[in-house]
Amino acid sequence: MNSQVRQIPAIAGMETSDAKDRLRRELRQQRRKRHSHLGGGHDAACAALMEHSLQAVEGMGTIAAYVSVGDEPCTRLLLERLEAEGREVLLPVLGPQLSRCWGRFTGIADLAERAPGRPPEPGGEPLPAEAISAVDALLIPALAIDRSGQRLGQGGGWYDRALPLRREGALVLAMVYDDELLSTPLPSEGHDQRVDAVITPEQWFLLEGSVFASGS
Repeated sequence: MNSQVRQIPAIAGMETSDAKDRLRRELRQQRRKRHSHLGGGHDAACAALMEHSLQAVEGMGTIAAYVSVGDEPCTRLLLERLEAEGREVLLPVLGPQLSRCWGRFTGIADLAERAPGRPPEPGGEPLPAEAISAVDALLIPALAIDRSGQRLGQGGGWYDRALPLRREGALVLAMVYDDELLSTPLPSEGHDQRVDAVITPEQWFLLEGSVFASGS
C-alpha cells in the first residue's frame, strides 16, 4: 500500500456539507502546487497514470473516462492510447438543455471547449445518459478517496447521478494523486457513490469494500 496516505483535517462536529467544502478547499489548494497542463507537456506522473490505468482496464472494450484539465491527474495520454488500440471511449458532455450526456472520443484533435467552464468535449451527436450502461469500466475524477471507496468529487453531482445507470459488473475506478488516498473516512451522504478501485501515479489496486476485491 501507499506510504503517502494523508490524514484529513479536523472536521468533527461539522455538518456533512460544510466538512466536504472544507476538504475541497484544502485539496484544491494542494493541487495548485502540482504539475499543471496549462503550461503544456506531460511529466512522469502522466505516463505512470496511463500505464496503471491500462493495467486496470486490460481486456475491456468500452470505457467511460474524462478529459483532465489543469492540475487534475492526467488522462490525456491514456485517452490517446485507448483510441489507438481501437477501444470505444465515452466522455461526459453537456447535451440539450444542459442535460448530462456522453460523447464518443475520436481523438485529441476533436476535443474543444464547447460550454463555458466545462472541460473539453468531443464533437458529434451526444449520447443519452443511459449510454453509460454499455461500458465495461468507468474512470472518474476525484479530489480524494478513502479506503472504503468513498469519493470526494468537485461537488457538482455529475457522477453521483451517472453511476447508478451503469450495468452490474462495470468496474468504477477513481484517479487521484498518491497522497489523496486518505487513511480516515471521508464525510458522506446517502446519494454518494463509492468506487471499486483507485489509480495513482504509484500504483492501482482494488479497494477492500469492492465486490471485485471480494471475488463475489
